[in-house]
Amino acid sequence: MVLPRRRLGRTNLEVTVLGMGGAGIGRGEVTDAEAIAAVHRAIELGLNYLDTSPLYGESERRVGLALKGGKREQIYLATKTGTHPKWLGDYSAEGTRRSVENSLELLGTSYLDLCLVHDPGSMEPVIAEGAAFDELQKMRSEGLIRYIGLGVRQHEFHQLAIELGVVDVILTYLDYTLIQQTAISLMRLAEENDVGIINGSPIAMGLLSGVKPNPNTATDHIRRSEHQKARQLWKLASDQGLNLLDLAIQFSVRQPLIGTILTGSKNATEVEQNYRAATAEVPESVWQGLSDLIHSLPV
Repeated sequence: MVLPRRRLGRTNLEVTVLGMGGAGIGRGEVTDAEAIAAVHRAIELGLNYLDTSPLYGESERRVGLALKGGKREQIYLATKTGTHPKWLGDYSAEGTRRSVENSLELLGTSYLDLCLVHDPGSMEPVIAEGAAFDELQKMRSEGLIRYIGLGVRQHEFHQLAIELGVVDVILTYLDYTLIQQTAISLMRLAEENDVGIINGSPIAMGLLSGVKPNPNTATDHIRRSEHQKARQLWKLASDQGLNLLDLAIQFSVRQPLIGTILTGSKNATEVEQNYRAATAEVPESVWQGLSDLIHSLPV
């Protein structure tokens, strides 16, 4: 099955509804060969959006290796600034340029399709005159980047960036999943302003991956109560002979406000699993039952 494509806001980029997140291939016991194979498999399956970051360990370098030999032209490539381990939290003009230039070198490309300001703790140092957003605009005029975005959890940061008109794209994560949908009002605001929407972690950092959730694995990002919701969702899927991963990924894909979703993969097998989940047949009756369950879950 060919993955559908959607317009990513004012960028007019036609992105596949399923993109590849680059965190998984940069960390842990992943080899260069496994990472390269994962990127190649994603491209073979038709995914055309790849997201990475200096924060993701070896990810940028490995993506650069994978895109040699003409593959760079087959995808839209995005990375981030502000979270390079050496210059963590540096949103100054100098720090922004240094980070982007370093990413370009590692990725083996002369330009980025999208560069996102990544996880600022406050918007003041990012929107200040001459700071990150201003420098990204300069780099856009130089042809180093095509579009500018913001990737952060706080919805009020996204709202401010949209209202100021400094972003073409926002990346929200963990807030539009089967467990919770608090990002919906933000996504509506983005659509009203023709800002593209990327939804990160639609499977809630693996909680909705199809494996029975373990409440003892709660983290700062995923609360114990969310594990309880995930267990109910897992039971619903299991009772109907369905894979929760299919439901989790397609729940985001079915939201027309979203341009693309990002799922992390450590190897080619996981890329294939996510692709299969995005394209699997799910009876329409299941979605009605799922909707009823979601609305009955405690907030």
